[in-house]
Amino acid sequence: MAEPVTSVKDVFERHIPSKLQSKPDVVAKINAIYQFNIGGPGGGTWSVDCTQAGGKVSPGPSPAARCTVAATDQNFLDIVNGRLNPQMAFMSGKIKIQGDMGLAMKLQQILT
Repeated sequence: MAEPVTSVKDVFERHIPSKLQSKPDVVAKINAIYQFNIGGPGGGTWSVDCTQAGGKVSPGPSPAARCTVAATDQNFLDIVNGRLNPQMAFMSGKIKIQGDMGLAMKLQQILT
């Protein structure tokens, strides 16, 4: 990644959409909807829909989400920027996953 992402909003408005566009094969393979619940002052709720061609990022929750990710804004940014290993974050409770763990493992392909 050229420069670090500095806000959670930026991750969902620019970083993830550009990853989805550059990896249509990954989007097609995932073929599921994720929901992100990010806490803290820079947080919010977003859904990432990989069931549509090219993927789609939307603010707010998705009732069809098969995998939900919860983290603080700082931990989430550290994962996206490569400063925090996603597996270690999960094992230490810094990130929580609900739903399909197989989908959670595929997330790294569109986040980092």
